[in-house]
Amino acid sequence: MRRRALLAAGAALPWAGAARAQGWPERPIRFIQGFGPGGTTDILARLLAPELARALGQPVVVENKPGAGGTLAAETLAHARPDGSTMMLLNNGFAASAAIFSRLPYDPLVDVVPATVVASMALVLLVAPNAPWPSLRAMLQAARAQPGGLNLATVGVGSTQHFAAEALQAATGTRLTHVPYRDTPAALVALRRGDVQLVMETAAAVLPQVRAGEARALVATTARRFPGLPEVPTAQEEGVEGFLQATWYAIGFPGGTDASILWRLQAELARLMTDPALRAKLEGLGLSPIVSTPDAARALVEVEIDRARRLVLSANIPQQ
Repeated sequence: MRRRALLAAGAALPWAGAARAQGWPERPIRFIQGFGPGGTTDILARLLAPELARALGQPVVVENKPGAGGTLAAETLAHARPDGSTMMLLNNGFAASAAIFSRLPYDPLVDVVPATVVASMALVLLVAPNAPWPSLRAMLQAARAQPGGLNLATVGVGSTQHFAAEALQAATGTRLTHVPYRDTPAALVALRRGDVQLVMETAAAVLPQVRAGEARALVATTARRFPGLPEVPTAQEEGVEGFLQATWYAIGFPGGTDASILWRLQAELARLMTDPALRAKLEGLGLSPIVSTPDAARALVEVEIDRARRLVLSANIPQQ
């Protein structure tokens, strides 16, 4: 993830754009996201929706459309009317899908236009509380002794979590068996049952389970320790170099949406993010609030798609 793109400051809403966006929104906004209830994308969408509804003067209704690593939701967005009545909470999975699927029913750089990046956070690698590995080093040793013998769950092929798992394998020379599930709760149930031995998930989605002792985090995927789980080491601390996988979240609209709508949303979010109460809620979930310009958001998505495509090639990830 490119830090400069993520931290790009939001610019002021142009006067001409403000005039064109004056009537938006004229109806309730459909806020879709590509994963099931309980995951970080869902949590973040439901946290932002009421704040945006108050700011924009129209209901903002969250709709879950899980499946295919978020591509079903992205297809819905891409084919929606570009009038600002449909938007989507994008994440790394949007970029990963552009790399892992040889054919998509939309062009990720044409049919979807990002308005702003809103947050970033770490992922964590989970094991069951009674797992025999006290550390990432011990787990990797077991994985190397039995290639493909350990099952790793994610929320779907092409998801952020899937690509983080693939990047971990590429960085450590291990081979794990990927088992995709429809959502975070299903993956955690599989971990408790012993159907899988590992789960790669965003930190916010599994904080309650880790703090309750229902799962154990072996490692965080960012350069620094995750503040919500300060006892969990980073991959670098565990001897794994070149493995950094923060996840990001951005709001996108259908291609062809007037730029004034993108700037209006960006301006409202920039104002909302100055609210200490909202920032505290986000940071309490382990999310780092961000507001970028539409141009910076698009640049980030382009960089991430390119990075995902290079990972597919270097890690020999089969295209779907």
